[in-house]
Amino acid sequence: MTNATPLRRTLTALAATTLLAGGLLLGQTATAPTAHAAGKTVVCKVAELRQQAAQLRSKAAKLDRLGEKAAARKARDQAAALERKAKACEAADDTAPKPFPR
Repeated sequence: MTNATPLRRTLTALAATTLLAGGLLLGQTATAPTAHAAGKTVVCKVAELRQQAAQLRSKAAKLDRLGEKAAARKARDQAAALERKAKACEAADDTAPKPFPR
């Protein structure tokens, strides 16, 4: 009976490690959740967002007149968030890569 050479032991250990790592990666990809949003288009309705922001601002003004300062501030914050979202949608439309650049 002969002993295995150091190179043969090294190659065997390397092969076993590779198989184990490959099995772990395969198991992780099989159980990983799929990205459902990939491939779907996201639609931003900028005019609708701005209309909702204007409605919230008028609501905030009405609440200010009634003395509800905290509720008015909350409505103004929501309106500002809608405006930021509308601006982000417009910026994304402007900077989106064109399908066939010239």
